[in-house]
Parts: sequence; structure tokens; C-alpha cells
Amino acid sequence: MEQKISIAAIAKLFLKLGFIGFGGPAAHIAMMQQEVVVKRKWLSEQHFLDLLGATNLIPGPNSTEMAIHIGYDKGGWKGLITAGLCFILPAVLITGILAVLYHKYGQLPEVQPFIYGIKPAIVAIIIGAVYPLARKSVKSLFLGVMGIIVLIASLLGINEVYLMFGAGLLALALYAFQNRKTDSLQSVVPLLLLQLTQANLWTGGNARLFWTFLKIGSILYGSGYVLFAFLDTELVAKGLLTRQQLMDAIAIGQFTPGPVFSAVTFIGYQVNGFTGAIVATVAIFLPSFVFVALLNPLIKKMRHSKGLSVFLDAVNVASVAIIAAVCLIMGKETITDWRTITIALISGIIVFKFKKINSAFIVLGGALLGYVLKAI
Repeated sequence: MEQKISIAAIAKLFLKLGFIGFGGPAAHIAMMQQEVVVKRKWLSEQHFLDLLGATNLIPGPNSTEMAIHIGYDKGGWKGLITAGLCFILPAVLITGILAVLYHKYGQLPEVQPFIYGIKPAIVAIIIGAVYPLARKSVKSLFLGVMGIIVLIASLLGINEVYLMFGAGLLALALYAFQNRKTDSLQSVVPLLLLQLTQANLWTGGNARLFWTFLKIGSILYGSGYVLFAFLDTELVAKGLLTRQQLMDAIAIGQFTPGPVFSAVTFIGYQVNGFTGAIVATVAIFLPSFVFVALLNPLIKKMRHSKGLSVFLDAVNVASVAIIAAVCLIMGKETITDWRTITIALISGIIVFKFKKINSAFIVLGGALLGYVLKAI
């Protein structure tokens, strides 16, 4: 019988992750793996991988959708809503406060010395999660080769959606060729069609904001940087937001914890005040709750189907390879001198030596160490 977790325990975990989740989706997923697989044993490594693979098949913020998946798995509908809201709310509250201060004073606070130390610590946390996930996902030579190909392709800048669907469909085609038959694709077809969702823009302040962000949340694949490219087209080009405000929103998305998509709270406030912030935030995250609720029951069916299990295994390997690519890029950008090398090494030793240590301490330690070493 599947283990169910109390709603209070789910809320406590994802509130914590919402407050300490610096570093973007790859880092958030690494922290979730540490918390729900290694420390709490809520999920097996394989099921966590399946959720990760499925998350990458649908539009929206990946780490938020992972939180919603885990909540649904462990607490049903109440768990789905609780995990999602608790993971999102800390970032939204922090971003909302910064939005008010920015609107009043026209500038952002100086946090660079702390971010300097947090980033190399985050790289160590991601490596600590990628290693066991990679070992679990590479089940054959074919999957190992595919993982290497996806890693290289991701580093070369090829879109992650093409890589994941391409890996899954290639594995499925090979399976069909070997078995001279095709397995039912009924469970996959809806996922392929989800990105076709569109919404018309309404005229008016909040209505226009709502439909703009609902559309983006419904069709957007990829990282926060892809989100900001959409926003440039949808808001800056149409005169609702200045490019400087968009650049500052990007900065806020980077140095606040939790999902990068919480930057839309800041944008909504600049466009239409308090109500604009609420409308934009609800609209961007709402599709994620709907997609996960529709997809989660299909994951176990996919695993029980021979052909779709092959598809899922390939997507899992591709997902891990893409996270590894993000980690390499982050490492190259952030581990650039003896100070960041020191922080990364110390964090890495702690991650691998003390597997059950709270990720919050590693993030906090990196921030403080970065602040101290930067002053030397």
C-alpha cells in the first residue's frame, strides 16, 4: 500500500524549500530529491525519476510542477494544492515586498556578496542529486549513449523540448522496430498536444494581464530565460513594461528563492499595482496545477506499458542529462576564482559526506562564506 503523508508534513517541507530554494529549477529539483528520496524516503529513486521525466513533458515551471506532483502522490488533491502553494508563496511574498520597494524607490537592494557564495554551493547540491539519478536512469548502454548525446546537444544550445521528446520517440521507435509492433500511444498524445493551448488577449488592465500570463503558463517550455523572452514580446514591445523593469525582474528572479516564475509578481505590480501582482501570479501558475492533475494518474500506466515505459526511461535519461548540462554551465559561470572553488569544494564534501544534512545549511553556509571571502 502506498505511503500517505500528512498535509501538515507536506506543507512544512515545501514551505522550507520555498524559502531556501535558490539557484533555479535544477537546484530546486536537487533539493527535492535530497528531501523526499534520501532523507524522508517518501519516494523511490525510480518514481522520482518518472515524475521528473513526466514534468519535463508538459509546459510550465518544472520545479513547481515537481512539487505539485510529489504533493499529489503523497496527499491526493489536498497534497497537490498544499505542496504547490507552499512552494510558490514564499517567493511570491518576497518578490511582492521587493516590487513595492522598487515601485517606491526605483532600485533593487544590494545582495551580490551573498549570491556570490550561494551559487557555487548550489552547484555542489545539484551534483549531489544528479549523481544518484544518473546511476538509476542509465539502465542500458543505449540509454547511456543517449544521455551523453543529450548532454552534448544541450551544451550546444539545442532546445530541451526537442531533446526530451526526441529521445523518447527515438527509444519508442527502436522498441517498435525490435518488436515489430507499436504500443498504444494514447497516454503520450495528450502531452504532445498540450503545448498547442492558446488564449486570446483581452483589452483592459487585469484582464489583459491574466490572459497574457495564462497563455505563457500554458505553452511555455524551458527556463526562466525563455519566460523573459516571452515577456519582452508580450509586454515590453506593447508598451506595458519598460525594458529596464524587465531587466530588474530578471534580477529578482535570480536572487530570490523559489520558482523564477515568481518574477511575474514583480511585473504584475509594476503594470497594475497590487491587483496586477495577484492576477499575474495566479495566471502563470494555474496551468501547472491543471496539467499535473491530468498527467499524474497516467505516469504509473505509462510505467506498466512496455512501450511507454521505454519512452519514459529515455525521457528520464534526457532530463538528467539536461540538468547536468545546466550544472556545467552554472559551474563555468560561477566557479571562477579561488574563493568560489573553495566554497564549491567545501559544499561538495558536505553534500557527499553528510547525505542527510539540510540543504538550507549548505545554502546559508555558502552565502556567509561568500560574504566573508569577498571581503578578503
